[in-house]
Amino acid sequence: MKSALAVLTVIAVLVAFWYAACVPMNIKGVLVEAERAGAEISTPGARDRRDMGEVGLVLDNRFAIPATWAQDRPRLPAPHQVGIELWKTTVGKKITSKRSLVYHGWVTLSATLLGFAIGTGLGILLAVGIVHSKVMDMSVMPWAIVSQTIPIIALAPMIIVVLYSVGVQGIIPKAIISAYLSFFPVVVGMVKGLRSPDHMQLDLLRTYSASNAQGFWKLRLPASMPYLFTSLKIGIAASLVGAIVGELPTGAVAGLGARLLAGSYYGQTVQIWSALFAAAILAACLVGLLGLIEKAVLKRMGMAS
Repeated sequence: MKSALAVLTVIAVLVAFWYAACVPMNIKGVLVEAERAGAEISTPGARDRRDMGEVGLVLDNRFAIPATWAQDRPRLPAPHQVGIELWKTTVGKKITSKRSLVYHGWVTLSATLLGFAIGTGLGILLAVGIVHSKVMDMSVMPWAIVSQTIPIIALAPMIIVVLYSVGVQGIIPKAIISAYLSFFPVVVGMVKGLRSPDHMQLDLLRTYSASNAQGFWKLRLPASMPYLFTSLKIGIAASLVGAIVGELPTGAVAGLGARLLAGSYYGQTVQIWSALFAAAILAACLVGLLGLIEKAVLKRMGMAS
């Protein structure tokens, strides 16, 4: 109960701050629209100039501030505007509609899951090689670290152009970009997990004449599970980011990245923010699902209550 109250309090503070931030961000647009409509800007208590025979309306600041939360194309949309847009584009639209966020979310999710599977498999294989081979440890690990210093926004167009030139299109380029972002945390976490058994445990297996393969399956791999799932949670979120970034250079017409592009082209900031929140909700669901799988696996292995 206390934890739920704390979460609700934090959310309430963030929402209040969001509403407050909308005023300075959107007030200029409200005043410009009012002036174009022939209204005069005044402060509360100012004399109504219509009494002096002047034509026009007087816009009081008390009415200008609420207008910052109801603009069609605000610089910063209000929370209720984003919520309404999310409801309209999820519940209010058929999932087959090109304006449905469920449809676009599925397009992005399919590339995310494929890229996550590729990145996870590659990361685990590299981690096993790094732990068991000094050559790979000294050669592959530094290159894996260096690879993450390249901005993905610069690398994504290069990957897409190269793959398109050899006829590879569709979901594969986005999946490769997702895999590029997701494999690194898996490599690092898995290496740490496979090396987590101490020397006493390893020496005990040697006294039992256990082979390297037996040591891997019976000691190293089980010990690495908590590290692996922690890395997978980071990897799945990174994979989703990679799928969205992969949609941007291609001018995609489907996917959450396509919704972001369309919103930026036509100045639909509410659409942009709703797509961002949809991506955040999707990432939270994926991480939560991995958390449930982690609990079940570790409980089955006797590593969690």
